[in-house]
Amino acid sequence: MEEEKQYPDVPTSGEWPVYPQEDLPVSKDRIWIDGCFDFSHHGHAGAMLQARQLGKELVVGVHSDQAILENKGPTVMTLKERVSAVDACRWSTSSIPYAPYVTSLPWISHYGCQYVVHGDDITSDSSGEDCYRFVKAAGRFLVVKRTPGISTTDLVGRMLLCTRTHFIKSLSDVFAGKEGSGNPEEKRKTGEEMTQRIKDYATDETGLQRGPEVWSWNASQRAKAGPGDVAEGFCSQMVPGKGPKPGQRIVYVDGGFDLFSSGHIEFLRSVTRMEEAIGRKSGWYEEGAQKERISQYSEDYPPAYLVAGVHDDHVINHWKGVNYPIMNIFERGLCVLQCRYVHAVIFSAPFTPSKLYLTALPYHRTPDAVYHGPTSFMPMTYDPYTEAKEMGIFQEVERHDFQDVNAGEIVQRIMKGRAAYEERQKKKGDKAVLEEIKRREELERQAAK
Repeated sequence: MEEEKQYPDVPTSGEWPVYPQEDLPVSKDRIWIDGCFDFSHHGHAGAMLQARQLGKELVVGVHSDQAILENKGPTVMTLKERVSAVDACRWSTSSIPYAPYVTSLPWISHYGCQYVVHGDDITSDSSGEDCYRFVKAAGRFLVVKRTPGISTTDLVGRMLLCTRTHFIKSLSDVFAGKEGSGNPEEKRKTGEEMTQRIKDYATDETGLQRGPEVWSWNASQRAKAGPGDVAEGFCSQMVPGKGPKPGQRIVYVDGGFDLFSSGHIEFLRSVTRMEEAIGRKSGWYEEGAQKERISQYSEDYPPAYLVAGVHDDHVINHWKGVNYPIMNIFERGLCVLQCRYVHAVIFSAPFTPSKLYLTALPYHRTPDAVYHGPTSFMPMTYDPYTEAKEMGIFQEVERHDFQDVNAGEIVQRIMKGRAAYEERQKKKGDKAVLEEIKRREELERQAAK
């Protein structure tokens, strides 16, 4: 656990955890949301999206490790890792670490927020009292819908119990109401809701206008998993958005992005920084070039357009085994889609970005670069980037501070902290759950061989 800083209940100028140190004017356009954001999932992003749509700025309070420990239990991710996830969300304007667990009127007022937004569930502190009682009493509390079907508790359960019921065979079949649980009407409704959620997440920083493009790669399962014969495929558009603009380099990245966390985020941010460096050398940021772009297109835009391919569940499980991915492709795709560094998402991208695939992307030209980082999470028996290297467009991102934070690392953290979970289950007399935990440990050992 990180060394905890201590802040007064009501800090004075110079004592606040982040800028500004002087009180901001309170505005209805500035919204506050807070939480733990432990291994942040698309449910957290959904809450931030709804909150952002209610104002023009979104201030996100992030509780400290110690505050969460005292009121809820130990965190899986450190404060630094959790803040990284919040900062990467497209709809977040700023993050406030060490925000009090019980939402404080002086804190939200200092940062200029008139209203606090939270989901339609109740959050209690260690004494069992409502964490939002003070802002509710002041009439400064707004409720948004909680994102259904996803929770930190559910994800932890998948890790510990080694379940695979969350896997999706065909995302298009799910959207069409052909796959999933329930009767035909329930499947149809679920498919429509999931389709709408992708549209909602494919919005810009306001949460109201078009944002990233969303595509799906259509090919055989064998072609997606690779290696072997690379069959032809094609991209179909799921959600229209903002495409590449004149002068932008098109860069491609891919991965499982399972339990989307600081490791993935820092990789995407590193790609963005590398492309910004190329832009600076080419004069992209010179005043004249910026004015010309604004004059012609009514806005400025970055030098690179980042396209992220997300692999299917069966592809990841083929290479990693056990019950990976912990998040299914829909959940992982939404996590990538909400990230501010991403401009387009391709669902069901092949594991091997072959020349045939890269030239078939819907941009009428080959990407300028294919980026990947050094990874040991998936045991590899071949190099999936051979053709990208032969094309002279492969770029490797250097190691970074969150390099080792991936799904495997997060699962191991959960497993190490399973004692508390086991103790709770013993009290409930749930022998089957304990047996499943031991089974997971054995499967992890076998997969590592």
